Amino acid sequence: MTTELPRLAAALRELRAGAGLSLAALAERTAYSKSSWERYLNGKSLPPRQAVRELCRLANEPDGRLLALWEIAESHWSGRAVAPAPAPAPPADESPRPQPEESPPPSAAGLLRGRRSRLLVVLASAYTVIVGGVAGLLFILLPDSEAQEDEALPASVPFSLAPQCRGAACEGRDPMRLICGVGPDTLASYRTATGAHVELRYSKKCGASWARTWGTEISDRVDVTAGGPTHGVRIRNKEDAATFIYTEMTEVRVGSIVRACFRPASADGERECFEARVGGAAATTRPSSPQ
Repeated sequence: MTTELPRLAAALRELRAGAGLSLAALAERTAYSKSSWERYLNGKSLPPRQAVRELCRLANEPDGRLLALWEIAESHWSGRAVAPAPAPAPPADESPRPQPEESPPPSAAGLLRGRRSRLLVVLASAYTVIVGGVAGLLFILLPDSEAQEDEALPASVPFSLAPQCRGAACEGRDPMRLICGVGPDTLASYRTATGAHVELRYSKKCGASWARTWGTEISDRVDVTAGGPTHGVRIRNKEDAATFIYTEMTEVRVGSIVRACFRPASADGERECFEARVGGAAATTRPSSPQ
């Protein structure tokens, strides 16, 4: 099993858990049964594209990132290949080239070599198209962090989707790549004066916290800290603005105070900060005076 389907299933489980939707609720409010949703959410089978869109709709979340994950998972699941385009036909007014009056028939060995050469060309072309397309999608989807340029994805992700780091080992790393974003707790939710949403997230298994934001504008920025290093993320383009964006993680323990600050893109915008305690009750706050 490749990592793409488990990664999609993990993202779907996180979305379902955050929306508080049971399997029965999903079956009642969509065209898919409880057993189907159980398979989709546990990575046993690839969900239909429409099922992904329906879950995003029920959770009231943007579907851009989940559909990008689905595209990658579907291309690996189906093993589809893109055939090379046929060679263009010669112009209609081009006179045919003269042929030799008599040509000796090609030998059987020559025919076999010719067919093998053409087959190798076709296979090489298809392989190049597939690899290039998947690499392009991954470039768009995965975060561009200088701190992680030299970190490769794990060679394989266990089917249990166990977190790949704990505590200090998670500091400054991506919560989604390290499987810490599966079923996290929301410590606090905040809506900014510009309408953007920011959440403080916490994974007990990873012993780490981070911020998630959406509904943003290009050049908005979110920072998070728990008394140690500060990790931030900036909205770089319209694709970022249309989906979830995550900061890197910071190590926390029960009782730690986690603080997030939102900096709007506009020059006259004020910084807005809020905080939450790990192990405390979740809170939802609205814009208040700048901090």
